[in-house]
Amino acid sequence: MVKKYQCEDRKLVEVAHNECPVLVYINPGEAEKRYLVDTLKLDEHTLNSALDPDELSRLEFEPEHVAIIFKRPRNYSAQEQFYFKVSSLGAFIFKDKLIIVTNEDIPLFDGITFNRSTPAFVFLRLIYRSIFHFLEHLKIISTIADELQDKINRAMENKHLLNLFTLEKSLVYYLNSINSNSVLIEKLRVNSAKLGISVEDQELLDDIFIENNQCYRQAEILSNVLSGLMDARASIVSNNLNMLMKTLNIITIAIMVPTFVVSAFSMNVAIPFQAHPHAFWLILGLALFSVIGFTFFWRYKRW
Repeated sequence: MVKKYQCEDRKLVEVAHNECPVLVYINPGEAEKRYLVDTLKLDEHTLNSALDPDELSRLEFEPEHVAIIFKRPRNYSAQEQFYFKVSSLGAFIFKDKLIIVTNEDIPLFDGITFNRSTPAFVFLRLIYRSIFHFLEHLKIISTIADELQDKINRAMENKHLLNLFTLEKSLVYYLNSINSNSVLIEKLRVNSAKLGISVEDQELLDDIFIENNQCYRQAEILSNVLSGLMDARASIVSNNLNMLMKTLNIITIAIMVPTFVVSAFSMNVAIPFQAHPHAFWLILGLALFSVIGFTFFWRYKRW
C-alpha cells in the first residue's frame, strides 16, 4: 500500500494524485517492490533491509538517491506483555521527492509542522520525531518499573519479577537502536553537503544529535538501575515467601499445642481428673495456658 503526501499549511496531508514530494510505502507487495527496484532504481537488498526490524541504521549513497535506514520504536500494545519493540524505517532521498518504506501503518506525520517540504528537511523531522518517541517510551517504562517494584515488595509470585525482566530486555534493544541511530546521525553531519542539507537544516541536525545523545544517556541510566537492583528484587520475593512460611508455621504450631493437650485427656484409659466435676474446664484451662505459654516463648526468642 502506498500513501502520497504534499505540504499544505505547514503540514503534510494525504492526497490522491501522483505529483507529490513524499511517498510512503507500507509493507509493499511484490509488484510495488518491483516498481521501486526496476523503475526508481532502489537497491533490492537495502529495500528488504528497511523492512527488517533487526537491521542496523546505516547510510548509503546511490547514483540517483541516498538510502537511509534508521530505527524507531514500535507502537506498544497491551498484548505484548511489557515488551517494547523496535522497527526499521527506510528513507530514500531523491532531488525532488522522498520515499519512505515501513512495515507497519503508523501516523508518521501527525503533529509535525514543516517549514519547508524539501526531502532532506522532511526526513530530519522524522528522525527528530523518532527520538521523542523513544523518550516517551522511556518515561512509560520508568513508570511501569516503579509500579512493578511496589507490587514485588508485596507479592510472593514471580510474575511481576518476570515482567521487570522483560522491561530490562526492551531497554537493551532500545540502547542498541539509539546507539545505531547515533552513528547514522554522525554520518549525516559529516556528509551534510553531499545530502544537500542547508544551513538551516544543519542547525536542526545539530539539535537531533544532542537530543539523541541525551536519549541514549537516559536509556542507559534506566537500564543500569533496573539491572543493578534486579538481584535485590529477587531476594525480596524470596524473603516475602519466607515470611509467609513463617506465619503459616506459627499458626500451625499455635493450633497443635492446645490440640495436643485436649487429645491427651481424650484417651480411653485412666487419666487424671476423669472423676473431677470440673474436669472439662480444667482441660480447657490447660489448653489456654499452653497457648499463652507458647506465645510468650515465641516472643522471648524473637522468632
